[in-house]
Amino acid sequence: MSKFKEQRVGILIDIQNMYYSARVLHNKKVNFKKILEEATAGRKLIRAVSYGIRTLEGSEEKFLEALETSGFEVKTKDLQIFPGGAKKGDWDVGIAVDAIKMSKSLDVIVLVSGDGDYIPMMEYIQSTTGCRVEVIAFAESTSNKLIEKADDFVNLSENKKKFLI
Repeated sequence: MSKFKEQRVGILIDIQNMYYSARVLHNKKVNFKKILEEATAGRKLIRAVSYGIRTLEGSEEKFLEALETSGFEVKTKDLQIFPGGAKKGDWDVGIAVDAIKMSKSLDVIVLVSGDGDYIPMMEYIQSTTGCRVEVIAFAESTSNKLIEKADDFVNLSENKKKFLI
């Protein structure tokens, strides 16, 4: 099955995964508006959700506002800081739960992350709902098994001019 105009699409973006991958691999920032266009691919966009972390400094506020202006629903949670200084901020479980819930009313879930932790979610959606799961990420920082299991994979590194700022 390929991409068709009639397909209903939901896009889920793991902001931290994309931000750090772009910074480490290419010393650039991600153009999320271009990723939204690529993920939609002329199909019916039902929902585009980006998942981010809020820090105490609040330096991410303008960026999160820009995402909303670009058409994303923005979900955030606070960065966890543990005794001893360790920090944690991820949305893996939240993204997985949203993807499973949305897959029942969509034809395609586009996961914008290279995290291999999403493989069980992907396999579950593909086997129980028939919903396609496509992945958009940087190949160099994406789980090979995630790429293999995806119904389609877009490597952002293949078109750096388009997807990086």
